[in-house]
Amino acid sequence: MKKNNTVRIDIHNHVYPEKLAARAVEGVSRFYSIEMSCDGTVQSLLKSQEEAGLDYSLIHSVALKPDQVTTINDFIAEQCRLHPSFIGFATMHQDFEDMEGEIERAINLGLIGFKLHPDSQGVNIDDDRLMRFYSLIEGRLPVMLHCGDYRFDNSHPRRTKHVLREFPRLVANCAHFGGWSLYDLAVEYLEEERCFMDLSSASVYLGPRRTTELIKLYGADRILFGSDYPMWNPARELERFFLNDLTATEQEQVLWRTAEAYLSRSLL
Repeated sequence: MKKNNTVRIDIHNHVYPEKLAARAVEGVSRFYSIEMSCDGTVQSLLKSQEEAGLDYSLIHSVALKPDQVTTINDFIAEQCRLHPSFIGFATMHQDFEDMEGEIERAINLGLIGFKLHPDSQGVNIDDDRLMRFYSLIEGRLPVMLHCGDYRFDNSHPRRTKHVLREFPRLVANCAHFGGWSLYDLAVEYLEEERCFMDLSSASVYLGPRRTTELIKLYGADRILFGSDYPMWNPARELERFFLNDLTATEQEQVLWRTAEAYLSRSLL
């Protein structure tokens, strides 16, 4: 990665094959009852990435069934091969039989971490099946965890805290400030925990004042910039980020230095 203050990394992007993107985006739109900003295709993300002046975009997708895991991982890996500005995370499902084998295969594909979405995958973030998965990647690969939803208990901050306490060497991005729509509870449970957090799908609801407060509360060295494409347009989210009352050093930290630390800790 370039090491100067022009580097910009978007840590949170969902992408789908072109023939499946419309259906996938419609499903996410229904799940959250919002109108999506983008179409979920790789080409749309590349266009917005260029418009925003982003240097790298971390891409992933979520397996809603066990038999989707390998197909999704193949797709993400292929997009990273085709587009050098992409960084790829694999998916895993709690009922996938050969977790060990797929972890090794994902590494061989060039994927450097994993993304889980307990709410949409219908599993508690501290379910025994996922606890086994964390034990397999702890100290090896970073994980991105969707965290928080007032409608469900699957990824409540108290469950996330349980995971972090059980696996102290797990390198985790607890997305959405550690608890989408449960931001104050996330502070209560996670302020003192060892984890990173991205601000995707949070600042749009919190506004610049509260977003700034949370960045300073947790420390910019724990916070990652993320757009949550295709829910939001990365270029617009970057504009929103610059509305926060941060120093140039804090901006640089959130835009790339924290990401570099998070991604480089795949081997502790």
